[in-house]
Amino acid sequence: MIITATNLKNNLGEYLRAAAREDIIITSNGRKVARLSAYEDEKTTCGSVKETAKDYEVWPRKATYEEFVALWENSEERYEYIDGEIYLLSSPRVAHQQALGKLYTMLFDWFSGKKCTPFFAPFDITLKRNAESTNIVQPDLMVICDLEENINEKDYYMGVPSLVVEILSESSRSKDSVKKLDLYMSTGVREYWIVNTIHKQVNVFSFENCEVVENITYKNDEKLVSFLFEGLEISLKDIF
Repeated sequence: MIITATNLKNNLGEYLRAAAREDIIITSNGRKVARLSAYEDEKTTCGSVKETAKDYEVWPRKATYEEFVALWENSEERYEYIDGEIYLLSSPRVAHQQALGKLYTMLFDWFSGKKCTPFFAPFDITLKRNAESTNIVQPDLMVICDLEENINEKDYYMGVPSLVVEILSESSRSKDSVKKLDLYMSTGVREYWIVNTIHKQVNVFSFENCEVVENITYKNDEKLVSFLFEGLEISLKDIF
């Protein structure tokens, strides 16, 4: 794998894990300047555990729901399970968290005193395309309108959010724009916002009967208008 020094600086943890599988060549100004390789130390102390390349998995990877649950329950990492594949969730960057905080604050204020309630990740949502298909996702933001009637005995929410918001990152762009759009559309979510912090725009989808019935992209200083919640309007300049 060949990466730039800037990529290494911004994603050090990711590339340290990748180095367990293959050597990584670092470039600067177009020149190869260094190599990142796994460190093999045969002299381990008593009781220590030596990690090898097989300890690291490639994501996403195919798995049964039972395999996902076993991993999910015994790990401190965050995962999603979509259509039979496990996705490891990477740590969000500054722009992502700034947009998340601003949007949550605006939604919290707007829904104050109303039936629906906004939540933010980490918050597991279980979605089913059919009786045999279980998916577990962690949307960045969601608005839930059926909370009281859909909490199970373990205090987990088991319903379907009315509105879901995902904030794009480099690692999640394809998943959020394709896989999750299709998943949300086919499992009863009514409205989906895809927030792009790089291009400073928000794509808003309205779903009905497992189809996209309306779709608008808001840019620059435009004001986002919800299809589902009458009166919910957010100026993009307040997000970005």
